[in-house]
Amino acid sequence: MKADVLLGLQWGDEGKGKIVDVLTPKYDSVARFQGGPNAGHTLETKEFKQVLHSVPSGIFHEDKINIIGNGVVLDPVIFKSEIEEISSHGIDPHKNLFISKKAHLILPTHKLLDAASEAAKGKTKIGSTLKGIGPTYRDKIGRDGIRVGDLCNNFEEKYQKLTENHKQILEKLYNFDYKEKLEKLEKEWKESLKVLRSFKIIDSEHKINELFKDNKSVLAEGAQGTMLDVDFGSYPYVTSSNTIGAGACTGLGIAPQKIGKVFGIFKAYCTRVGMGPFPTELFDGTGEKLRIEGREFGATTGRPRRCGWLDLVALKYANMLDGTTELLMMKSDILDYFSTIKVCTAYELNGKKITEFPFELNDDVKPVYTELPGWNTDLTKMKDAKEFPENFKKYIDFIEKETELPITVISVGPDRSQTIFRK
Repeated sequence: MKADVLLGLQWGDEGKGKIVDVLTPKYDSVARFQGGPNAGHTLETKEFKQVLHSVPSGIFHEDKINIIGNGVVLDPVIFKSEIEEISSHGIDPHKNLFISKKAHLILPTHKLLDAASEAAKGKTKIGSTLKGIGPTYRDKIGRDGIRVGDLCNNFEEKYQKLTENHKQILEKLYNFDYKEKLEKLEKEWKESLKVLRSFKIIDSEHKINELFKDNKSVLAEGAQGTMLDVDFGSYPYVTSSNTIGAGACTGLGIAPQKIGKVFGIFKAYCTRVGMGPFPTELFDGTGEKLRIEGREFGATTGRPRRCGWLDLVALKYANMLDGTTELLMMKSDILDYFSTIKVCTAYELNGKKITEFPFELNDDVKPVYTELPGWNTDLTKMKDAKEFPENFKKYIDFIEKETELPITVISVGPDRSQTIFRK
């Protein structure tokens, strides 16, 4: 048995939470492999709406194993809040949620370091969510981090040592006044550890590979999006982890030959939160219409998302990096009443037309568009691909031809029932 991987192909917010929830019944286990509480995976049904930040999106299926992998960084405070919200829906996550001993903990001082670093950047700030994720990964790479497994392994000594180190940086490098803020954060943080300790903390890499041996299926759930990958995204305006398909291997302890299908999720248009380049961004009424119709406000931060047309240069680049085997298109219905729809099929850079994603995106990179007719039809009530209007079918065909990949799933609304399987 192999692990199928589900990834975002754009700048995050593609709708991964809904699709994981839809696909979960086909799998025995769902495992998050990277990122932290900067993720906001939204699950929406007729009964409730839930945003998940650290917990895998299969948690509402009580017969499925959910694993927070070693590649995730975990904030105990946010985790506690998330568990309380999940429990309010009548679900006991203790039954089917496992946490990797090797996942790193976000400390209160990591959040303060994040805020101090972002403030020091001034106009060059990257638009961090200020949740301490970057500093936590920095400590991980610097071999100074504290892992979940350390909760039962000389924890207090390790915590005090790392916290004192952070205080020195805050004082001497940033001249940052932290004492009052830290006292409040620390009290809440230490209290939340009780909830974290109440869960099954395991060697997740062994658990996942045992599932393979027992012929059990695994869905590896990514966070953020390919274009935010720390190596291949629009650096430096990226996240601090590897969001591409290979991240599932390092974030869960899966060998490359154990990867099966790679589901690539993208919106029928593009969005981005925070700072950073965005070639197809729209600053006019069309961009505002996309934002309002698509309810494009960050699930984690509440920040308005920047909106623009679909960028096929970036999408094809993401498919190459991820080894995407099939595409899943989200929020198709948001384009229902645009008379003309544009798709970026190339960039213009220094007077030349290019179709390969460049080393750096900057103001010199201009989108080259192909225009397609809109369909002016409400897709939200449709239950079968046979009902799709002709111009929407042409839009799908155009993307499939350009990417050389099948679009197997079309989302026509936020509810899990508004998901149409094509092939």
